[in-house]
Formats: sequence, C-alpha cells, structure tokens
Amino acid sequence: MSDYHQGGSVATLHNLTQRSVEELEDELVAFSKVRPMGLLLPSLYSELETEAMPQILSEVKKVPYLNQIVVGLDRASRDQYREALRFFESLPQHHRILWNDGPRLRALDADLQAHGVAPQEEGKGRNVWYCLGYMLATDKAEAIALHDCDIVTYDRSLLARLIYPMANPQFSYQFAKGYYPRISNGSLNGRVTRLLVTPLLRSLEQVLGHSDYLAYLDGFRYPLAGEFSFRKSVIPDIRMPSDWGLEMGTLSEMYRNYSPNKLCQVDIAEIYDHKHQDISLTHQDRGLSKMSIDICKLVFRKMSVMGTVFNKEVFRSVKAAYFRNALDYIERYKNDAIINGLNLDVHTEEKAVELFAENIIEAGQKFLDAPMEKPFIPSWSRIRSAIPDVFERLIEAVEEDHQEFS
Repeated sequence: MSDYHQGGSVATLHNLTQRSVEELEDELVAFSKVRPMGLLLPSLYSELETEAMPQILSEVKKVPYLNQIVVGLDRASRDQYREALRFFESLPQHHRILWNDGPRLRALDADLQAHGVAPQEEGKGRNVWYCLGYMLATDKAEAIALHDCDIVTYDRSLLARLIYPMANPQFSYQFAKGYYPRISNGSLNGRVTRLLVTPLLRSLEQVLGHSDYLAYLDGFRYPLAGEFSFRKSVIPDIRMPSDWGLEMGTLSEMYRNYSPNKLCQVDIAEIYDHKHQDISLTHQDRGLSKMSIDICKLVFRKMSVMGTVFNKEVFRSVKAAYFRNALDYIERYKNDAIINGLNLDVHTEEKAVELFAENIIEAGQKFLDAPMEKPFIPSWSRIRSAIPDVFERLIEAVEEDHQEFS
C-alpha cells in the first residue's frame, strides 16, 4: 500500500485504497461528458511487433471514456503504415495514425523547415510534438494522456489513474506526471533516475546553492516516467525537446508556465516494466549514455536561462560532488533491495555512476561549446503565427493518408 506523504512543491495523488478500474472508469465516463478525453500513443513501427503493444491494444479497446486516440508512427515504410492501419482498426474509439515518414507529413515538415520552425532531430519528442499539434487542431479532447508503447505489464487502470486528475472537473490541475516503482524480475531498475538524476540535482544544489527549480524537479518521484497527462490548453505554449530530454524538458516547461498548485504527480501502477535501454559504456551517441548527456545538457541550459553562470570549474565541482553522492545512493539502494529480497549488482551500479560522472563533464563541454543551441521545438502558437493554415494542412495530410491506405 502506498504512503500518503506529501513532499516537494507539487501535489502527490497516491494509490491508497486500490480502487477497482471499473469504479474509476464509471467516474471517467461521467467526466467525459464535461471534459472529452484523448490518448496519445507515440510508437515505433517495431513496437507493434513486440509482446507489449498487442497487450496495450487489447486493454485500450475496453476503455469506455476516450473520445480520441492518436498514434504517432515512426520509422515505418508504406507497407508498414498499411499494416499499422490494420493493427489498430479493431479500436472502437475514433482513432488516427500520423505516418510521420509518409510523403504528406514529410512535405509539411519541409515547409516548417523552410520557415525555420521544424523539429531538428528525429525521435520521440518530434513524434509527440506533431501528435499534440494534430490533437490541438482536431479539438476532440480537453484532457489528454500520453504513455509509452513498450509497457509489458500494461493494464487499463494505468490510463484511468493517469488521466483522472485532468478529467475530474473538481480538480484545477493542468498537468499530471505518472510515477510507479521500477521493479521487475526480482531486480531494482530505473538506473538513470536513481543513479543520475537524483544525485545530480542534489549535487547542483550542493555546489551552487538552493534553487527552486532544482527542488521542484527533485520533488517528482519518477521524473523520467514517459507517462503524463495535461489539459488541451497547455499545448499551444509548450516547447518540447526532440531528444532524450523530453520528460525533463516537459517538467521544465510546466515549471516555467504554471504555478506548482496547477501540477501534480499520480501513482499509476504497482508494477511497471518496459523495454530496457543498453547502458552503452563505449558509445556516447546511444543508449543510456546519450540519454544522460541530453538530460544533463537540458538541466544546465534551463539553469543558465535562470541566471546560473557555468564554466569548466563549476562542472568539475559538480562532477566531484555527484560522484560522491551517487556512490552513497548505491549503498542506500543496495540496502533497500536486500530488505525487499531484490537483486542489485553493486559493480554494475558503480560502472554506471562512473559513466554518468564522465558524461556530466561531456554535457557541460557541449553546453559551453554551443551556448546558442536551440534544442527545443517551437511552440504551436509560434508555428501558427508563421504558417496560419498549418492545422488545416496537418489534418488534411493525416486524413488523406488514412483514406488512401485504409
């Protein structure tokens, strides 16, 4: 059973009573008459061929309160897009697939490139950004939830709890972040959160002094969770990273745009397992190594915008503080694993910490070398200012793809 502790600057909505999914869904059906709800699924085509996606589809088909489902499909050929249409055709809810690699959406992307407002990097952030634009354009949902497509332990109660804070008309929240324990197969997971994000945030405060922004990030129980929900009104002004910094970048945008009392985090699952990334000890451009660099750069950049001055000496001090703090955390996690009968390989944990420590310096150097880098995709408000008919063209491209290949 979850505890009821409230920590940090945002509200925590716990799972105290294990309410049934049917009871939650009855309420959500009632809420949907006031606040229509939508689900965004950012997916690689390859994920349709895994064990996770058929299970997700099977569960989502049973959800009675969704007014719209939007699937963002990446890395798909023409035949694979056609196969994706067949894969999702059993959904009883209204749904559309954004074929991001198709000629119609690529032509629209080229026009955005010509105006200097297109995403500069392929990836989940770009996929989510286009899907959010489409959902804003179609105006079918007031409350929107987003979750990953590689969750092997998925059941629809996750979605019900995730979207509930946005759907309940009595709540004034604009954004909710999902959280859950990262335990599977008898092991403690979630390495990047445990071994990088938490000790990094606390090391930055140790070196640079108190920061409301760092304290805000540190208040989230699982800041790298790929599951969150928000009101439609959030979409026009959010700037989204296109790289591995998507989750932390989204939290940072919420911090910039909203008071903490408009934000919350919600317990959405007792057990959660998904595809695990390789740590990539020898390649900085892939796996958890690239993720750690992107996350560090994002935090450094956001702090710089708020007035923090960084230089090589600061990054060396942060690395030193981080290394000591992270090793201390490994001791805590080891003891936590032991009392719960879980496995934790201390050698592997320390190798990860050594990599992340080096990547703090690497990320700092990249930040200093390119202080004017623009990793955030422009907001949809700016896009519509540059291209006033972009929503009509986006809807037209998606509909023409659907009609041609269905």
